[in-house]
Order: sequence, then C-alpha cells, then structure tokens
Amino acid sequence: MTPPASLRHLVACVAVFLLSGCASTDTGPGYYWQSVTGHLQLMRAARPVQDWIDDPATSATLRQRLELAQRIRDFASDSLAMPDNASYRRYADLGRRAAVYNVVAAGEFSLELRNWCFPVAGCVGYRGYYSEDAARRYAATLPADLDVLVYPVPAYSTLGWLNWLGGDPLLNTFIAYPEGELARLIIHELAHQVLYVKGDTVFNESFATAVERLGGQQWLQQHATEQAREEYQRFDQRRQAFRALTRSVRERLSGVFSDPSLDEENRRLAKAEVMAQFRAEYAGLRETWGGHPGYDAWVARANNASFAAQAAYDELVPGFEALFLQSGSDFPRFYQAVRELSQQPLTDRHEALRSLADQATVRAGLRLP
Repeated sequence: MTPPASLRHLVACVAVFLLSGCASTDTGPGYYWQSVTGHLQLMRAARPVQDWIDDPATSATLRQRLELAQRIRDFASDSLAMPDNASYRRYADLGRRAAVYNVVAAGEFSLELRNWCFPVAGCVGYRGYYSEDAARRYAATLPADLDVLVYPVPAYSTLGWLNWLGGDPLLNTFIAYPEGELARLIIHELAHQVLYVKGDTVFNESFATAVERLGGQQWLQQHATEQAREEYQRFDQRRQAFRALTRSVRERLSGVFSDPSLDEENRRLAKAEVMAQFRAEYAGLRETWGGHPGYDAWVARANNASFAAQAAYDELVPGFEALFLQSGSDFPRFYQAVRELSQQPLTDRHEALRSLADQATVRAGLRLP
C-alpha cells in the first residue's frame, strides 16, 4: 500500500484522553497510558521548523524538504481554505519508521472493520500503538476467527484539539516522500481539522482523501516543477492500477461472502481462490511496472482487514469529488456542503454521496442512465 494510503490516520487517543478521558469495553488504563506518553514523547521531540533550518547540523536535503513542507503548508491555508494554525510548523525525528502502528480486524467472511469505541472520537476501525511490539501483542489476543493486520502509519491527526500544545508536527516518517505525496499527506491530515464526524470512519477518511486529491493536484499544477509532476504521474499511475485491482478483488470477495449457496467450507475455499488469483494478477501488473516492488509487502499480508481498511479511504471519494464540482470547485462552499451533509444520519449521508457519484458517472457518459 502506498505510504499515505495506508489506513493512515484519524485521532490520537491521547487527544481523547486529555479532553474527556477514555473508555471502551476492552481497553484498560495501560492502553491510554501508552497513548499519552507516546504522544507527549512525539511532541517533546518536535522543534520549530525554522530552528531546524537555521541549525548548521541540519543536512541540506532535510533543510530543502522542510522548506518545501512549509510552502505546502502555506498553500493549504491560502488556497484550500484550511486552518492556519500551529500544525505542521514543527518537525520531529522519531528515530523509527512510523508514527504509530495500527491494528485492524475483520471477520473471516466480512469486509467490515471491527470498531473500537471512545468518548468524543466515537467508534473507529482501528487501535493505534506507539510501539510495534505492543501492537502485535494486542493483535495476538484477538479471536482466531478474525483476519487481523498490523501496519505502520506515517502520520495521524489530533483534529486540531492539541494546537495549543504545538499541533501536529512534520515527521521523519514522511518528510522524504516525493513532492506530490508530501503535499497530499499534509493536506489529508489538515482535512481532518476541517471536519470530523464522530463514529464514521468511512465518511471521515473518504472526505480527507478527496480533499488530498483535489488539493494535491492543484499544488502540482500551480507550484511543482515539471520533474516533480512527471515523478508523481508515474507514481500515481501505479497506485491507480493497484487500486483498480484491489477494488475488483473486494467485489469478488463480497460476492463470495454473500453467496447463500455456499456453506462455510466452500466459502473458505472460494475465498482462498480469490486471494490466489489476486496475487497472480498482481504479479502480472508488477511486470508491467518493470518489477517495481512498491506494493509487495501489502500483497504479502493482504487479508479481509487489509481490503476493509483500504475501502474506508476509497468508498465515498467519488461522491465527495462530485459534491466539490457541484459546489463550483470552491473549497469553502464545498466544506460547508459537507458540513450540512454530515448532519444527516449515517446511512442517509452515505447514500447521498453514492447517489452523487452515480449521477456524475452518468453525466460523464461512462454508462447509460
């Protein structure tokens, strides 16, 4: 999975802890303690970006990346109507490859994520840990009939709740991303500060993904070099091809899981057949990329939880993109329209977005009305 597309993000549990205290049916005080101490360690490691730029010990490469990140941050506020606050004005080197490690799970015959529920943040489809070992220990305690995945997350959002403590920092876990991906990640995380709907991971992540695509494209068109645009185009072509493949696999798995003619054993066999076919199709796709290995790790560990987590970032994006066009491609109007939509019951707002996507597809002439 591409780094920013990993079910990368939402709220740090520490924010929930500091604001309201946390509680859930299967979470003890140890979980919240690691959340609090992990986030505070991250905050303590962060220094203002200008301090890093002025420090003679900072490498020329890092200095250039931090300067680029600040230009992207300014663009997000100036051109995309995103909050102008303390977030992404500081930088921290955590000395590890991820900000947190998420645990996600789905049933053996389901593409729905298991939820964990917290006050304020509501129910989300993952549990985050600052230690990979701790994440894997927790994953090992989950019921054996679940498909479980632990994956690294390069960044997360505290939804603007902790800007008074310095906000969300830039991190070594993503600062070296290609320019287009760096822009998309910063924009995605700031989108969570624009709007967050308690208990609706798919809505929140699809909204942020739509904003990152729309805003990231504007950045590339208006501010990036031709080399950066070409680099991003190659990267994005691979990503779109892989996402098309995984969407097809999700549809096939969904068909298997909902087929009333299959008993449990035959359903299990059919699932294994779909997964084997997926890996064979990926191998062929990889060959067309000249052997590019960027998705090898994702494919090797793929299971229901992987596909369910990815769906949270993809499912409602076409509807949000259609709503953006309906809003005159104006970000403030778009955000207001999304806020109004978020007031509807969960099922209604999801259905409204799917309807918008269908209408846009018809208008584009991609299928008959």
